[in-house]
Formats: sequence, structure tokens, C-alpha cells
Amino acid sequence: MHAEKLTIREATRGDVPAIVRMLADDHLGQQREACAEPLPESYYHAFAEIERDPNNTLLVACLGEDVVGTLQLTYIPSLSYQGGWRATVESVRTEATLRGQGIGGKMMERAIELARAKGCVLMQLSTHQSRIDAHRFYERLGFKGEHLGMKLMLPRSEATVRN
Repeated sequence: MHAEKLTIREATRGDVPAIVRMLADDHLGQQREACAEPLPESYYHAFAEIERDPNNTLLVACLGEDVVGTLQLTYIPSLSYQGGWRATVESVRTEATLRGQGIGGKMMERAIELARAKGCVLMQLSTHQSRIDAHRFYERLGFKGEHLGMKLMLPRSEATVRN
């Protein structure tokens, strides 16, 4: 992969299938994503919500016309850190055949630039305990595993799927 051919831009509705395919492309994603043809409408509803929210940015990395990476960046106002904003990075994925070629690093560099421009005082993310390679990747970028992340899965209702 030649880094100069890589572009990073905000995602469009047409990118949703490629994004979902990458989200589903590992043992964890296979358990939670529905990578069907056609895609469930819930993905497009979620994309519309992200697109209209000024505190959310969904990025894609492209080689030519091909979407080869993605991440979501969410800005959160906080009373902590003297009223400082936080940036949360979620769903970082790179096309499996292109991992290790700098795409994830370039996406994270762009996310850090955007967070700084927004005035964020820190950037945070969570990564599954089993993703040892991802841990090393984030540590190389300067992230520190200082906190224990915890999650509570909530049952999906029909209203959740529709909204």
C-alpha cells in the first residue's frame, strides 16, 4: 500500500455496506453484526443519526474508490477536566488483508487532529481484552491502559431497532 494513495474522509451512506463488512470481519464482530444482503435498515438509521449529530464523525479510509478502513469519533462535553471535552474513538477497523500497512495509524492521526481542533483535552477508547495486536497498536500511538473499561449489554427492543 502506498500511503500517498490513501485518503481519509467522512463516510457517506454508500459506504455503509463496506463499513459493516469490516465490523463483522472477526470473531467478535461475527457475533454482533448482521452482514446480510440487503443490510438491515437499522444500519442506515444509525448512519443518519451519526451524520446529523455535530458531535459524531464517521471516517473512512480509501484506496482509490475502495473503503479499506473506518472509525467513529464522538465528542463528549464533560464537567471533569475543568469542563474539558473528550473524544471517544469506537469501531476502528482496517480491511483484514491490509492490516499492518499504516492505514489504522493514518486514521488515528486524523482522529487526533479532529479532536484537537474541537478542543478536546483527552481521547479515549476501549478495546476487547482478546485484541492483543490492537493493544500494541494503541500503545504505539501513546494510549495508556490505565483504566478498566466495563460494559453492560442492554436488550434491544423493537423501538430501539426502529429509532
